[in-house]
Amino acid sequence: MPVSLSLVRPVVGYSMVLALGMAVVVGTALGFQYLGGYIPCALCLLQRQPYYYGIPIAILGAIASAVGLPSWIGRAFLLAAGILMIVGAGMGVYHAGVEWQFWQGPATCSTTAGSMTQNAGDLLGELNSIKGPSCTDAALRILGLSFAGWNVIASLILAAFAFFGVRKTA
Repeated sequence: MPVSLSLVRPVVGYSMVLALGMAVVVGTALGFQYLGGYIPCALCLLQRQPYYYGIPIAILGAIASAVGLPSWIGRAFLLAAGILMIVGAGMGVYHAGVEWQFWQGPATCSTTAGSMTQNAGDLLGELNSIKGPSCTDAALRILGLSFAGWNVIASLILAAFAFFGVRKTA
């Protein structure tokens, strides 16, 4: 017999949808990297951290609610995941500002990746010296926004959804 949505505790639903949304966003970034060939810079990799931490936190919120723990525990996990998305949005704003030359980025982002050597003897030496692409250059712009700009939008939508879920289930 299928489970009716009315039988599922609301925090479970919000938490699982949030976890799924975060997985889609970070999965898209990984797809652009591994399938599209867009090498992420240091700030791009940092912007993924809130997702990597937020997905398990949102799932923990769903589990806490599903096993019958007090509802405030599930909401606390949902709130924590929402706060992580606000942090992710802030990181995206910072990175987009670096790309638009509004402010300086970290010194670790100032170098660009060169081509790899064809000499196998030099390969290990180059692996230690080659850095990722510059954080100041957007790899791709879609509708005028870079990946960092789209991350801001996705993070804010996910944060709003999490906060709405916390409020709605209170």
